[in-house]
Amino acid sequence: MNDSLEVAVVGAGPAGIGTAVALERLEVDYAVLERDRIGASFRRWPDEMRLLTPSFPANAFGVRDLNAVTIDTSPALALDCEHPTGEQYAEYLEAVAEFHELPVETGIDVESVVPQQDEDTDGFVLETDGGSIRARYVVWAAGQYQYPSSGDLEGATHGVHVANVDSWAEYATRASSTDSAGTNRVAADGAGTVAETVSDVVVVGGSESGIDAALGLAEAGRSVTVLDDEGTWQFRSPDPSEVLSPRTNERLETSLEEGAPIDLVADARVDGIERDDGGYLVTTTDGDRVRSRAPPVLATGFEGSLAVIDDLFAFDGEFPDLTDRDESTETPGLFLAGPQVAHNGQQFCFIYKFRQRFAVVAEELGERLGVETGPLEAYREKRMVLEELECCEPDYCDC
Repeated sequence: MNDSLEVAVVGAGPAGIGTAVALERLEVDYAVLERDRIGASFRRWPDEMRLLTPSFPANAFGVRDLNAVTIDTSPALALDCEHPTGEQYAEYLEAVAEFHELPVETGIDVESVVPQQDEDTDGFVLETDGGSIRARYVVWAAGQYQYPSSGDLEGATHGVHVANVDSWAEYATRASSTDSAGTNRVAADGAGTVAETVSDVVVVGGSESGIDAALGLAEAGRSVTVLDDEGTWQFRSPDPSEVLSPRTNERLETSLEEGAPIDLVADARVDGIERDDGGYLVTTTDGDRVRSRAPPVLATGFEGSLAVIDDLFAFDGEFPDLTDRDESTETPGLFLAGPQVAHNGQQFCFIYKFRQRFAVVAEELGERLGVETGPLEAYREKRMVLEELECCEPDYCDC
């Protein structure tokens, strides 16, 4: 691979592949750098996990498949399914890369991005595990789900993060099958008595991944207690980034109506996990205790890949501060693509959201490099460009 590029795209997930396809329409010298393989994060999903947004081959009618990363493909058509598994979606991304003959270089772990400060040079040096690569511009598309996080949870090593589970059916075999699960009992402690709930598995965190875990374990015949400090399942919003998706909510309601052994506990902030003879004791800040026969499942989120280069971004609250062209306000020449892009406080965290910024970034890069950007007009014609960011106001939807 050339160790000097005009544009380096870091990450070969949907953001990296989608941005690369847009750049492929331009006369630009670029490469996609991937530490693992195309779609690696999706390949690590549990077997039962599916994409939340439905795929439907409506391209011929001017509407893009919600999970497509290009203007002319449809995962629904390519995979013949509506909600692909992680492995299936990774295969779609790989097929897109092969079709467009994208210059994807795998096995390259970008460890840091160093802006060049010399008067005679500009751009960046990307320090990788295999040496240095120079690039005039960098598009950081390394994703949000690379590094499992347990926050400050004491005893987190006793649990298993959802990112490390291959299959919920397989994980369910680690839980006891005795009949006492899901019942309450009173256990004495030094201060008196405290109610202690017993479940086959305790899930810490009640957002998408936590509820998906609970559903998978319940379908495998295990009782589950979900502890969440907010109780996301109680709320509704026009933005599925903020609440459970309609698919997950429907699955949960159907499962509970059918008597699934899932106990949802809101306002329960977990502060510790202990190992004892009865399994694993999960405690909350309110002093409640739930015993888990199997190691508790941690649906506690991820530390996004921006942690690698967060010093190159200013932050507006929890979101990186970007220009209207998705460039870092702190480091000129560094662009962001993918689920950590945010404007007006709204996160572009679903594929159908952040894909509308691929051509925006590619066009800006093409203009700075002095190449013809006309080929990107096809993205506007196919309604796969979002530039009027006023639509991203929190209360925009009337539904």
